[in-house]
Amino acid sequence: MVSPQFLPTPVAAAGGTGASTSTSPGTARTLDDAYGRTARDLRVSLTDRCNLRCTYCMPAEGLDWMPTEQALSDDEVIRLIRLAVESLGVRQVRFTGGEPLLRKSLEAIVRATKALRTDEGVAPTTALTTNALGLAVRAEGLKAAGLDRINISLDTTSPELYAELTRRDRIRDVYAGIDAALAAGLTPVKVNAVVMPGINEDGIEDLVDFALDKGLQLRFIEQMPLGPREHWRRADMVTAGEILERLGRRFTLTPAAEPRGAAPAALWDVSDGARSGKLGIIASVTHPFCGACDRTRLTTDGAVRSCLFSSQADEVSLRDLMRAGASDAELADAWAGAMWRKKPGHGIDDPGFLQPERLMSEIGG
Repeated sequence: MVSPQFLPTPVAAAGGTGASTSTSPGTARTLDDAYGRTARDLRVSLTDRCNLRCTYCMPAEGLDWMPTEQALSDDEVIRLIRLAVESLGVRQVRFTGGEPLLRKSLEAIVRATKALRTDEGVAPTTALTTNALGLAVRAEGLKAAGLDRINISLDTTSPELYAELTRRDRIRDVYAGIDAALAAGLTPVKVNAVVMPGINEDGIEDLVDFALDKGLQLRFIEQMPLGPREHWRRADMVTAGEILERLGRRFTLTPAAEPRGAAPAALWDVSDGARSGKLGIIASVTHPFCGACDRTRLTTDGAVRSCLFSSQADEVSLRDLMRAGASDAELADAWAGAMWRKKPGHGIDDPGFLQPERLMSEIGG
């Protein structure tokens, strides 16, 4: 069971339901839930497609991609982002996938997002999570469009293991993308690495060396049950504690002074005497941060997910409402209602936990 200290406490619903008050564009409103949390961070999946076939994310033969007509159009994506930022209190927008660089209109969507103003009167913070394939030729354009930060997935520095994990020999393209992101000023450039037992756990020190040499912020992530079902067993996973214990044999690790807030990563100052930097640990399984979660998600086909681990039965399709002629006020009500019903935690450790029907490539990170 999830420890109660990581779960929020229910609060009384405003007006009795927490999701029944209509709004219009420009009206102050936030995406609150029944446990006192407010969603300020929107994750938008721009495509379910990917040009890698990572073993922990999808089967070797890939997936049946979503038909184009089922995915949100550019206008629909921008409309929902505008609604979230201007009417529902969202202050940060992160673009995910699949692989968001496969969306040819990515720069235009970023530019339209950056032109908006939040409830604080400033442009929303924009970020991108990517595998970096093709980033080398687009980093400057994304920065010019208004992208602020970037997260790049890289689970190993070994070309052979990278090719085995991703089923593609493309690590040189990732390195080129990292260099381009640094040159474009998309900082801090963060590198996400999922640690898997018996696969890449022996290379985590090499990843730290690479990050310190490049000036990157490395973030180790506990493997979560979001890929093919046979690839995750709770008893086998490499925990945050084991990662820190192993790194502590070579590096000096000190908890970072800055407050964590709602960030998923617990930050550490890391040093080997000659080099220093920041290291993040995302312990979604062993130390869940559900009580501080401030995220709301839109899938590629326009469904609201209140949690990465929501079931499809919990989703609300804003796409269907839009295409049926819903007003912004009606969309806002539906979005707020979906978030009000958010569960207190993801429940990975609960005996009755069921892995989401959608895989990570379909949900968006």
